[in-house]
Amino acid sequence: MGEKSKTTLLFSSSVILLFFSLSAAVSSPFQLHSLLLRPLPSAPVLSWQDSDLPFNSLVETSDLDTVNSNTSLGLQLELHHLDALSSEETPERLFDLRLQRDALRAETINSLVSKAVARKHPRAPGRRPGFSSSVISGLAQGSGEYFTRLGVGTPPRYLYMVLDTGSDVIWVQCSPCKKCYSQSDPIFDPTKSRSFSGIPCGSQLCRSLDSSGCNHRRMCLYQVSYGDGSVTYGDFSTETLTFRMNRIGRVALGCGHNNQGLFVGAAGLLGLGRGRLSFPTQTGRRLNRKFSYCLADRSASSKPSSLLFGDTAIPRTAVFTPLLTNPKLDTFYYVQLLGISVGGTRVPKIRPSLFKMDRDGNGGVIIDSGTSVTRLTRPAYIALRNAFRLGSSNLKRAPAFSLFDTCYDFSGKTSVKVPTVVLHFRGADVSLPATNYLIPVDSSGTFCFAFAGTMSGLSIIGNIQQQGFLVAYDLAGSRIGFKPNGCA
Repeated sequence: MGEKSKTTLLFSSSVILLFFSLSAAVSSPFQLHSLLLRPLPSAPVLSWQDSDLPFNSLVETSDLDTVNSNTSLGLQLELHHLDALSSEETPERLFDLRLQRDALRAETINSLVSKAVARKHPRAPGRRPGFSSSVISGLAQGSGEYFTRLGVGTPPRYLYMVLDTGSDVIWVQCSPCKKCYSQSDPIFDPTKSRSFSGIPCGSQLCRSLDSSGCNHRRMCLYQVSYGDGSVTYGDFSTETLTFRMNRIGRVALGCGHNNQGLFVGAAGLLGLGRGRLSFPTQTGRRLNRKFSYCLADRSASSKPSSLLFGDTAIPRTAVFTPLLTNPKLDTFYYVQLLGISVGGTRVPKIRPSLFKMDRDGNGGVIIDSGTSVTRLTRPAYIALRNAFRLGSSNLKRAPAFSLFDTCYDFSGKTSVKVPTVVLHFRGADVSLPATNYLIPVDSSGTFCFAFAGTMSGLSIIGNIQQQGFLVAYDLAGSRIGFKPNGCA
């Protein structure tokens, strides 16, 4: 073949490649979302939509429906953000406190995972020397971002309880208090409950604790310490919990007589983790180890968030991704993140290997209700941030704010067009609304890209990115589902 023929062939090939490239560009335009600009939300007004059960009400057992081991049903609760218990604070102060809690929580989760994977073998539960020393749990200051109201005891005393997918042990403050923090409700008195019962030291429930002890009557004691120095210590017992007009008996929980920390007015904690003593695990046969929540965008709606237990908690229309298991730690909900798209195109440098959990339990990705800002291992975050900056180069930049290094000045505007962001989990593509990744950080029109990098190998999908979705935890099927617009 002559030189002229070769040149002609090369030119023709270039034209064909250019044609296909232009065709792809035309058929796949850069994708944008409209972002309606709303200000920082003030503290929500706490108004419980439960006319049957007023605050601090006592309800006789005969008036309630009992959920036994042969029953499967759905339980639904309202959720409220912790800001509702700090109504006197300004929006800016509330946001600052939220970021402080968030930093502590992320640090504690990473510390817990690091300690767990450093052990050569999975930790065996039960009593061990040094019971009075700290046992780090999977949550930090404030324990979580959302709380509900449920009944404890018989007749039930209704109390504020923090809900947390990063913790297992259920507990409430109990009288007599050797040391208790301030809470919004009266301290729970176990002597006034007909269903309260201590747990013997030799029982399986007591042995299921990561740290347990015995009192002089050979009854079980528990202790859980948190990353910020908060601690709860007391009697491990069984008690009846009431969800509106349904009660569940013999739930193992801590009756804390010595509690210290910043739990923002709540009476205790309802652990929703994957461990042996979490509420979903304990109620496995009765609620089929299924629950879901939908966290409403507080800046867009006054509608409360919700929590649902039972078969009805899992919607058929959700997209599902399999749950993974950390061999050293059973509390957290691990999933497989394969990549992220910006503007409709996969970010090339965000590879599945960046999110892989190794055989020892290092790395991976967890879904967490109590962490606000999604934290990605740093190489993935940098690639995501750079792709987003490139796609939003027409927007006016603003200085960095706190942990956010990519911020914009939207002052004087009511809406803007921003690049789309899609999280690609194994088997489930989750397209985020613009309000789930560009959030207001002050009252001057500054909005920031609500992701952050971490030097840890562990990535955490936080609740800002989850808001508006019904997030379904199907432990029986070992999967997590996402349904958009799930709060409607």
